[in-house]
Amino acid sequence: CVAMRLRAGLLFASDTRTNAGVDHIASFRKMVQFQIPHQREIVILCAGNLATTQSVTSLLNQRLHGDGEHLLNVPSLYDAAVLLGRTLKEVVARDSDAGMQGQGVDFGANFLLGGQILGEGPRLFHIYPQ
Repeated sequence: CVAMRLRAGLLFASDTRTNAGVDHIASFRKMVQFQIPHQREIVILCAGNLATTQSVTSLLNQRLHGDGEHLLNVPSLYDAAVLLGRTLKEVVARDSDAGMQGQGVDFGANFLLGGQILGEGPRLFHIYPQ
């Protein structure tokens, strides 16, 4: 996955290949988009443990329908990045507590979050679990 901030705006590119070993190659969408036309555009690129990235993006999508803070109501793109980081931390803690950490499973995942919210310039963030 690649994201760049250019004078003309933001550029996002991602592949769809996943690799769980030589015999386990599949494809999965690694770019997710959240938008309210003319108000906000948020793009998230995912890399790392597929179970972690799927859990994080699923939770972010589920929470769009609740009353709490979510990607379509945060006041700034920085707050969107913080929300993504908290969700990543929640998923890694939950899955680590399930006993998989001791079996050598790496729950690590990296995210590139970028976009623009009305009233702000375009921004780009790298979110990682360390």
